[in-house]
Amino acid sequence: MAQQHQSESIFMTEEEYLQSELTSEVKREYIDGQVYAMAGAKHNHNFISMNIAREFSNHLKGTPCAAFMADTKVRLGKNYVYPDVLVDCGKMSGDDYFSTSPVIIVEVLSKSTRMCDTTTKLIQYINLPSLKEYVLIEQDFVSVQVLRKSNHWQPEYFYLGDRVSFESIGLTLTVEEIYDRVDNADMTEFRQGIQNS
Repeated sequence: MAQQHQSESIFMTEEEYLQSELTSEVKREYIDGQVYAMAGAKHNHNFISMNIAREFSNHLKGTPCAAFMADTKVRLGKNYVYPDVLVDCGKMSGDDYFSTSPVIIVEVLSKSTRMCDTTTKLIQYINLPSLKEYVLIEQDFVSVQVLRKSNHWQPEYFYLGDRVSFESIGLTLTVEEIYDRVDNADMTEFRQGIQNS
């Protein structure tokens, strides 16, 4: 999820949500009839999202696919959510408000979003016909989880020293590239090890 949900939620219809989104000053997700305002994210969250979005975007130059970060909604039936990063290879016009055919979705996990990202959203994401990969990245420690349609959505885990292949877009990144500039205990220990070697 793009950012942490605030504790309060508001009930409204899908039509009311979509209409009010056009003038809303804050990002809001719409899940099962409830609107959730979204609060700010930590630096580690932003570093990971930016690293992924930058690498995806650079890799996809000149292709029909495009990477989007945080401000593009995905429609999940009657629900609307803001993934941290997504790649859409469908035809999108400049007037589009949401992606309907993402091939890869990335969520950066936190204590407040982990439950929703690994249950509610996971089930809805993997039922999107276009989706080929769902990526879950921890920010407080180093762990990248990739679920692929080609592997029956079974999770694969990657850690420091590993290379992560994003098969849906033909890109491979090291875990270190994904966690560039991130400040957590795993990365601190890793950087000290490099300096001492």
